Amino acid sequence: MSQTISRPEESRLDSAWDPNGWRSLPILQAPAYPDPEALDDAAAHLSTLPPLVTSWEIEKLRTALAEAAVGKRFLLQGGDCAETFAECNSHNITNKLKILLQMSLVLLDGLKRPVIRVGRLAGQYAKPRSSALETRNGVSLSSYYGDLINGSSFDAASRTPDPQRLVSAYHHSAMTLNFVRALIDGGFTDLHHPEYWDLNFLGKAGLPEELRETYRSRTESIGNAIDLMEALTGRRIAEITEGAFYSSHEGLSLHYESALTRQVPRRAGFYNLGCHLPWVGERTRALGHAHIEYFRGIRNPIGIKIGPKVTPDELVCLAEALDPTMEPGRLVLIARMGEGNVERVMPGLIEAMRRTGRLPVWVCDPMHGNTVSTGSGIKTRHVSAILNELSDAIAVHQRMGSVLGGVHFELTADNVTECVGGASGVTEDDLSTRYQSLCDPRLNYEQAMELAFAIADRLEGN
Repeated sequence: MSQTISRPEESRLDSAWDPNGWRSLPILQAPAYPDPEALDDAAAHLSTLPPLVTSWEIEKLRTALAEAAVGKRFLLQGGDCAETFAECNSHNITNKLKILLQMSLVLLDGLKRPVIRVGRLAGQYAKPRSSALETRNGVSLSSYYGDLINGSSFDAASRTPDPQRLVSAYHHSAMTLNFVRALIDGGFTDLHHPEYWDLNFLGKAGLPEELRETYRSRTESIGNAIDLMEALTGRRIAEITEGAFYSSHEGLSLHYESALTRQVPRRAGFYNLGCHLPWVGERTRALGHAHIEYFRGIRNPIGIKIGPKVTPDELVCLAEALDPTMEPGRLVLIARMGEGNVERVMPGLIEAMRRTGRLPVWVCDPMHGNTVSTGSGIKTRHVSAILNELSDAIAVHQRMGSVLGGVHFELTADNVTECVGGASGVTEDDLSTRYQSLCDPRLNYEQAMELAFAIADRLEGN
């Protein structure tokens, strides 16, 4: 059944809302700065700097997300668990863009619908922590909240929150976005011939022969489709997809987010011009608290992380607070349930949102609910659990007559050994070989591509 996508005018805007109104409310995941005046000075300086993204890019994304909500597009959101300033270089940025482009082509071939590509980059410098303090050998210091807040080295100077890091994060984000735009505008064509992709895992013994042939066939199909498209249009594939790339990050530091929140000419309301798609995390989405107060007032589409403990009533209250006029493309519900919880929790949530008349973009995040620790204390994730959660999410949405509108991954194009399993053959004994993440374990290139093929296979023809 076709559904008309319409957008109410600026009726949801609250004229009394202020980008700094959150300051009077309780706030979670907010490290204490020793010098509040320096923090205010840094935020004031940020507020004078040029925006990182534009309002028309944000509106274009919101229109695309409204189409994803009704099955006309599909969202691929992925990138690092936490960016670091040291990794802001051409090699890392190019690889992040390359893997998302390659995964999107695999999904496009399987789903036969346009893919919205959103990177967790150019701002994903902060991470919530389960504890405000980290203790080693009897010494307790502030936990590492990401380069936006403090340093990772375990010493008092590094772990003390530093307001100037907010400004540094802005500059690193600007450099990242500038290079991404230059790559895309310049015709980034590393993905032009799929036969050149690094798909060594197709030859590994751990992959069943049936899947091996399916993936090889799809790779060939993608190559043929690209050749046909270019022959028909007379344009390179990079030109056809030019500019269709967006940035996202968790809006953890409200000092940073509110400083980059602006009004723009000829548009009502406020936009967070620090990224296209900010999201509020599982640990900060408490109703009546600072993060929800901030997020309810911005015009961007908003991601909300929801875990297995969320109730249907709680989700409805969040939706009413953040999207009172039910704007298409406004809400992106990123479900991080964990293997075994999808069948138990998701049907009630889907039905609750259906009763409100809302059409959110339902996204499966199969990473965060499947984090485990090995016997030696190393955090990891099993590819089998990730794939099982994805499969369960697909099945539930199909059974409920709902639309799975996207997926959300923590990944890298590098050959890290942080997640266990998959055709790449990483075992728990391998984890210490190339474990580079300072926060959560990420899929490596082979594991991420394997999952893209698997999603395309399961959703093909749906």
